[in-house]
Amino acid sequence: MATYNKRGYKQPKPKDEAVENQVEVDALDNIREEDSATAEVFNTLDESANKLEDWVAKNQKYIFGFVGAIALAAAGYLLYNKFVVEPKEDEAANEMFQAQQYFQQAVDGQTANDSLYNLALKGGEGKLGFIGITEQYSGTKAANLAHYYAGMAYLNTGKFKEAVAELEQFKSDDKFLGAIATGAIGDAFSELGQKEDALTYYKKAADANINDFTTPRYMYKAGMLALDMGKKAEALTLFTSIKEKYETSQEAQNIDAMIAMLE
Repeated sequence: MATYNKRGYKQPKPKDEAVENQVEVDALDNIREEDSATAEVFNTLDESANKLEDWVAKNQKYIFGFVGAIALAAAGYLLYNKFVVEPKEDEAANEMFQAQQYFQQAVDGQTANDSLYNLALKGGEGKLGFIGITEQYSGTKAANLAHYYAGMAYLNTGKFKEAVAELEQFKSDDKFLGAIATGAIGDAFSELGQKEDALTYYKKAADANINDFTTPRYMYKAGMLALDMGKKAEALTLFTSIKEKYETSQEAQNIDAMIAMLE
């Protein structure tokens, strides 16, 4: 019978045994090297762990003492807040309530304003006024708020230096109230004739909390003061900003006349 080769069929070449053996040896060597490196890493970790255990064993007295001190400090802080700070805050708030009533009555104009503002500042009916609150309950939220009230009371009774001193001590996370306080400092400096200071604080107040009420209000005050100081270009810039950005505000009602006067 005749035999034939399939088309395209080639007799497979014999494998090079030496090459195969070399590949296997190289692979084995790589595995051994990797195993050796891994073993070395674990040995190093074991040695480090042993050293750490020895150090902890030798210094555990100090470690426990340190941890205990931290725990004691944390517990002390919590207890101090619960039994000292919180009751003091409550006491200060209760003590200040009457002064706040006097202040609100003065703002509402129910009777002679100056006398009510003075009562709010100095106290009455057995209760402390805002000044007493700031002194006796220093560091509390009530004392911080009392600085604001005291500053506004001084401002409304013509004691402008005292107003600045109190308002500068007031700190608030409420940006709206912070803007009012900053603007009030500007008012006090304006009354004292310190126009540059007043202008600075009016602009700070305008930028402190961008909104449709305080921003145009203090921009307008800054513009009028700049105009009074002969800074016409600055005044024009401020008035133009009110017209363009706060056209619905009260300050924008007659702003066109102010701009026309300066152009």
